[in-house]
Amino acid sequence: MFYKYQHIEKYGTDEVDGIDLGEVYVFPKIDGTNGNIWLNEDGSIACGSRNRELSLEDDNAGFMAAALADHWLCALVRRCPTWRIFGEWLVPHSLKTYRADAWRKFYVFDVHGGESYIPYEAYQPILDEFQVSYIPPIAIIKNPSYAQLINCVNSNVFLIEDGKGVGEGVVLKNYAFRNKYGRQTWAKIVTSEFKEKHSKEMGAPCFNGPDLIEEKIVEKYCNQTLVEKVFENIKTARGGWENKYIPQLLNTVFYDLVREETWNFVKEYKNPRINFATLNKLCFDKTKTIKADLFTR
Repeated sequence: MFYKYQHIEKYGTDEVDGIDLGEVYVFPKIDGTNGNIWLNEDGSIACGSRNRELSLEDDNAGFMAAALADHWLCALVRRCPTWRIFGEWLVPHSLKTYRADAWRKFYVFDVHGGESYIPYEAYQPILDEFQVSYIPPIAIIKNPSYAQLINCVNSNVFLIEDGKGVGEGVVLKNYAFRNKYGRQTWAKIVTSEFKEKHSKEMGAPCFNGPDLIEEKIVEKYCNQTLVEKVFENIKTARGGWENKYIPQLLNTVFYDLVREETWNFVKEYKNPRINFATLNKLCFDKTKTIKADLFTR
């Protein structure tokens, strides 16, 4: 069955608010046409573009014909039958500065496992094993600043011919992130200003952005004892637990954190400047981690 690849949201919009809290993978964005490949229940291999399922008679710039002729790609699909593999089929579009040897190849940028996107470290070794090309991250950054992200944009020369500038931008992926609507989605920063080469063989450098005081507070004070206490109080008051009480659980944990612990972290961190929206987001995330069983049913 065909599934349309998700829309990548512009960084800074409401849909991806909070994606930069935590470990962020910064990937090059390349400018071709979207393709995906998967295994049907009957064992046949199917391909799609961004908006439709393909056939050899109604292909998309030759992607399906090339994919079915790729022994390694087809072997990978059969080896991982639950995977839906998304990538970019690099044919001329807006950007014309890619290397001559980069064109008309498929570069994997995401793998979906049925429930969620599979993290890069999980699928990358298997793609290497099957000699399937993919887009590697430029960097992996914890709590990146905007300046760090722009530096990545300016460092994106993946597949670009030497001396021809940089690619069209970057895609930000935080595999633990779900937006306020509960969706796993990515963000993009698109620009025409670029520089500096990234080598896939060297691997992606790892950085830490500035330490967040809100992260320290949540790590210490939003603990299992607090979350379980609130959970049990709700169960007692309601005469049992139903998942419709999840919003009450999240908000009450945050309320109790602020009410009971503010003076403690004000003293400990010497009158820190706190962004309560960030504190709220991190508190919700920590609660979901502690009570993961409620969110995986």
